[in-house]
This record gives sequence, structure tokens and C-alpha cells, in this order.
Amino acid sequence: MGKIRIFTDSCSDLGGDIRAEYGIDYVKMCTVRQGKETPADLDWPTYTPRELYDVMRGGERILTTQVPREEFLKGFGEALAAGDDIIYIGCALPLSSSVNTGTMAAKELKEQYPDRRVTCINSTNACLGEGLLAVFAAQLRNDGKDFDEIVAAVEAKKVFVNQFVTVGSLDMLKKAGRVKGSAAFFGNLLGVKPIIISDRNGQNVPIKKVKGRKPSLDELANLTAENIVDPEEQTLFIAHADCAEDAEYLRDQLTAKLKFKAVYVNYIGPIIGASIGPGAIGVFTFGKEITMAV
Repeated sequence: MGKIRIFTDSCSDLGGDIRAEYGIDYVKMCTVRQGKETPADLDWPTYTPRELYDVMRGGERILTTQVPREEFLKGFGEALAAGDDIIYIGCALPLSSSVNTGTMAAKELKEQYPDRRVTCINSTNACLGEGLLAVFAAQLRNDGKDFDEIVAAVEAKKVFVNQFVTVGSLDMLKKAGRVKGSAAFFGNLLGVKPIIISDRNGQNVPIKKVKGRKPSLDELANLTAENIVDPEEQTLFIAHADCAEDAEYLRDQLTAKLKFKAVYVNYIGPIIGASIGPGAIGVFTFGKEITMAV
């Protein structure tokens, strides 16, 4: 009898250490620079995080792709050929159509592997919010839950992922069309930092503005502390776009307020990083139900 394989994608920002610990696979999206596509590998074999973010600091915009169909066919196909079933937890649909592509690839493979099961879940999250759900699914699998129990639990749990993120500057959001050029210019001039959440549908939504970098980090800590549920039973997830000192400060602020089972800090990977830019930082936990939907 085969096993259940948990897949996610490049937007999950889970490092090799935690993927190995929980037995999580992933399929790769691509970055595009000067017309050249490069797989968005979360282990950074082609370039370092500093090199990626320095390119953006120099003013160059890096484009991204969804997970290619061929990547799904390869990754899913290998697992199905081994006799395993697959639960893929993908990036929020408002941000990527990879879940739809994965679903189509699974239908193609069904003809070859009619007795195997593949379910593709829209996580309605990204970055370590998506990664948090993949770890949750892997824990359930490792605890002996069956396929249907895991799928149902992830679908129910995804609206309880709390994301609080801020950015280094508004430039990348301007280039992505998320803020107007004038707003970005004056926002940067005044040191205004938006606080961004993921709404119930997976859309990134600014909920408030804070003036100054340190106050914005403090606000991330405060919002997390106000909304988290049972922190002592979960791992605190922090992701940063090449601002390790700020991540350490945020970690220290939160661990002074709350007791966690563990803390996991990692880089924001190539796909999310290309969209949000250097200096971005976020906190991801399970907390109060997300009710906002825009």
C-alpha cells in the first residue's frame, strides 16, 4: 500500500531543513530575468538571497511564472508511479493559477494511474502561511490520519492562518500595480509602512499604515499577539526578504510576549520576494478566523 505525499510549491518558502523534517515535497515555479527562466528553488542553488535582493535593490524587476504543467507531470508522476497518493497545497488562487494547472495535470495522470488519488487545495495563503498549512497536513499524515481526513482538516484550517506582513519600501508594490506611483513616492518619503494581511479568499489586503520601520515591526508583533490562538502549541513562523536583523528583533519581541513550541525563521523565497521586494518581513501563525473578504 502506498503512502500519502504532501506537496506544496515555491511560494511556500519552506527551507530544506523543515521539508526534510516533515517529509514535504514541492513543485517549482520560475523567476524570469532578462528573458531567461530559472526554477525558483527554495534551497538557492543558482543564486543567494542577497544576490536576488541586490538585483531588486538596483531597480530591476524580476518576473515570475506559475508552476509549469511539465513540472507537475514530473513531480506528481514520480509519486504516483511509486504507488503514492498526493495532496498538493498550493499558493492562493488570486496570486497564482498553479492550483488550477495542478488540477489539470492530475486529470491527465489519472488515465495512467486510475487507482491513485490527487487533490489540489487552494491554500488561500502564500509564503509561510502556505508553508504552515503544508506542515499541518504533514503532521496529520505522520499522525496516521487518512487522505480524506487530511483534506478536510486543511480546508477547515486555512481560514485560521494569520498573516501580518510589512515591506521595506513601496517600490515593488508600485511596479506590481498595487499602489499608485505618487502614493509610493510620498509613502517612501514619509517612511509609511503598510500592514498587509491575507483575506479569506487569499487576496493580500493592507489593513493599516504605520510610520517608521521599527514601529511597523512592533505592530506586527502586537497584531500577532492579539490574534494568535494557543501559541504554546504551535511554531512561530517568520519570513524575511534579506533583513535578518529585523527578523531577529521581531522574533525577540514575540517570544518576550508569548511562549511558543518552536520558532522557525527563513528567507522569503524567489517568487514572493520578486513581488514584494527586499526588506519585506512577515509573521505567520494559526489564530482567529479570517473573516475579511474583498
